[in-house]
Amino acid sequence: MGKYTVQAKLAAVKEYCAGKAGLRDVAHRHDVDFSCLRQWVAAYQIHGPAALKEKKRQRYSDEFKLAVLKRMHDERLSLRQTAALFDIRQFGIINLWQRLFDEGALNASSKPPEKAGRPRKMTTTLPPVNSAPVDDESRSRDELLAEVKQLRMEVDYPKKARCLGSEEATNSAAEKAQIVIELRPLHSLDGLLKFAGLARSTFYYQQKVLLADDKYAGLKDLIQATFYEHKGRYGYRRITAVLRRAGHLVNHKTVQKLMGQLGLKSLIRVKKYRFYKGETGKAAPNLLKRDFKAQYLNQKWATDVTEFKVGGQKLYLSPIMDLYNGEIISYAIARRPLYSMVDEMLDGAFTRLGPDEKPILHSDQGWQYRMPIYQRLLHENSITASMSRKGNCYDNAAIESFFSTLKSEFFYLNKFNDLDELQAGIEEYIEYYNHSRIKLKLNGLSPVEFRMQAAKAA
Repeated sequence: MGKYTVQAKLAAVKEYCAGKAGLRDVAHRHDVDFSCLRQWVAAYQIHGPAALKEKKRQRYSDEFKLAVLKRMHDERLSLRQTAALFDIRQFGIINLWQRLFDEGALNASSKPPEKAGRPRKMTTTLPPVNSAPVDDESRSRDELLAEVKQLRMEVDYPKKARCLGSEEATNSAAEKAQIVIELRPLHSLDGLLKFAGLARSTFYYQQKVLLADDKYAGLKDLIQATFYEHKGRYGYRRITAVLRRAGHLVNHKTVQKLMGQLGLKSLIRVKKYRFYKGETGKAAPNLLKRDFKAQYLNQKWATDVTEFKVGGQKLYLSPIMDLYNGEIISYAIARRPLYSMVDEMLDGAFTRLGPDEKPILHSDQGWQYRMPIYQRLLHENSITASMSRKGNCYDNAAIESFFSTLKSEFFYLNKFNDLDELQAGIEEYIEYYNHSRIKLKLNGLSPVEFRMQAAKAA
């Protein structure tokens, strides 16, 4: 500790004692060793600034050493606490004194007396050493030493369990192994395993697990990168698909487990807001009958209108989805739910049709779709109208699912200053949805990627 000046020590200690930062933060800020700072603080709190000054090398008598050991055991102090109390700069020397005492190298006539007061209640299921009352004078020195070691273990084990944030009675095998590893320099392995109730084979297995490198470290980095790239929208199944596309052979259960360890959870869907404007015109029959699978592009389309609210104002979105690949092929955004919005959407969709393509366009029974002008436009472009049964949202589940995804992954997660900002965000999300957001039912491809792959195969 000679490389630190008294002024440097005092500055670090006073900053910590002021309570404005933790021990590790202060140590890092002052570029001092964490364990040194902890020792300085403990000594300063007992002896004041004098404890931070350099001391000449001292020789300790056996009587002093035994007094230190007695105090440590009587008050159940740690090595660091004992060193701070007696202003001993190297706390490890106390452990050396204890070993010397255990081996009988210290003056036996000055050994620490037994603890005063009632015997401490055993904290484990092990029977106490020499449970029958025996006169100390008739007990051998080895028996006394064995009892001291047993008592030390009984004190150290629960203390270490608390330091590791665990309760002694609820330790798992991994936690017990961690405690044994921490205490192994102070106690025999056999004694610790017996005290912890841990089989030797179990201990070595847990030690191997604890000391091994995290074999999933690289995979965890990839999972986190994918999760945050898609702003928390992907669950473990989609993340698995992304990793497999990148050439990583990984099981979805492994991804699910690692996401749990990392605290990554995909977004919870919020229930869609629905509204009804009343009836007008003629309704078309339900031709789709919940068969949302299409065999080729422009075979089946679905449409609907949804609303967004920002600061008392509303914005409306009217998209058309191709059920072959789930792509939004056309959409219109307006501040009022006028028919002109639907008309604009249709104009964009008509440009996607080839000469012989005659899709079914499915919708609910909203007033926009029952208007004669809407039905005439469909007829002029060889499109057949299909409508859900009244009040049955499941008949148009495909487009409803898109609205739910859009709102849970985008709208509910952001704050918007005005409708212009919201509209720009919706347009950006639809671009992302079509080109980047993968779908498991499309073999882990985005709608546009799936369409292009199908075109190449044709």
